[in-house]
Amino acid sequence: MSKKITLLGSTGSIGTQSLDVIRAQGYEVFGLSAHSHVDKILEQVEEFHPKYVCMTNPEAAAKLDAALSGRANAPKLLVGPEGLKELAAMDGTDVVLNSVVGIAGLGASLTAIESGHDLALANKESLVTGGHLVTQAVAKHGVKLLPVDSEHSAIFQCLQDKESAKSLTKILLTASGGPFFGMKTEELRGKTKADALKHPNWNMGAKITIDSATLMNKGLELIEAVWLFGLPPEKIQIVVQRQSIVHSAVQYSDNSIIAQLGVPDMRIPIQYALTYPARVPGVVPELDFTTLKLLTFDVADEETFRCLAACKKAIKKGGLGPCAANGANEEAVKLFLEDKIGFLDIGRLVEAVVDSDSFGGDYTLADVYECDKMARAFVRAHL
Repeated sequence: MSKKITLLGSTGSIGTQSLDVIRAQGYEVFGLSAHSHVDKILEQVEEFHPKYVCMTNPEAAAKLDAALSGRANAPKLLVGPEGLKELAAMDGTDVVLNSVVGIAGLGASLTAIESGHDLALANKESLVTGGHLVTQAVAKHGVKLLPVDSEHSAIFQCLQDKESAKSLTKILLTASGGPFFGMKTEELRGKTKADALKHPNWNMGAKITIDSATLMNKGLELIEAVWLFGLPPEKIQIVVQRQSIVHSAVQYSDNSIIAQLGVPDMRIPIQYALTYPARVPGVVPELDFTTLKLLTFDVADEETFRCLAACKKAIKKGGLGPCAANGANEEAVKLFLEDKIGFLDIGRLVEAVVDSDSFGGDYTLADVYECDKMARAFVRAHL
């Protein structure tokens, strides 16, 4: 069945892989958004002919406007964060796929849900920073929330038997361990951004690759899993699976475990979110068991990788704790990529923010953005 897709964050790693899936399935692109990559989104506009395109960076939007000027059937241009929300709300799409990086994606996620659209979610920060707002909106508007992260898609796939899902007792959330697996604090002290950007298995953008190196990404995914699957954090065990073949697993009350396996390619979970509940042939090669000789499992070291410990503290505190951790991390990673702080400073600053307040209680969307601002200011004040 043909579908119309609105793709937010189309020029990033997840966005371009989503377009591979959309191309292979013959789906129609209703709308595209990017932050500042004008040349890349122009190529996408020429191939996919969306009705709408949004640039959240105003200067980039002006360049795109000039490039589109005079073109026949040019898409309507929307600008800025408000334009992104306007695009997410547009009637005429079947699924909104949100692959925007960071808390910038939260407003668009909520707007898509409130507009009655099914949401394929690759923006984990939507649930990390505003979990109860997102899940309440999904329940209120009766839409589907379809996970795109490979780990959460794996868990989602393992829970398709609704009767068995009632007896879920544990989630085994897998992690590659990143480029620094097995190293201790002293070994990490001098690591540079070039070192941290060398992920062993996945090809991802800079932010998420750094998050993988610090294990912050796994902490964020633990928080996301709490909201998606309704288990408390102590029932979610992080397991290092270095080959990134076992994408996650679930354990039931009889202690049987069901896992989802596949090659490390994000187009599998992207495709399942877009074709759900159908499974169809796609662009990803099959897992070749004739060459697969070894699957290893290990324990995540949260004593060394403090971002993971901080995320566990944050979700146990509840309320805006996860939002504070996320905001501090976004700011710290930005500073690390600018060579202004060291690798270990990321974990130190994230944990310090989480330890700085109790953070419990209900919150509004305005509270989320205020907490995010506070966390970023905290990081800059504690360099």
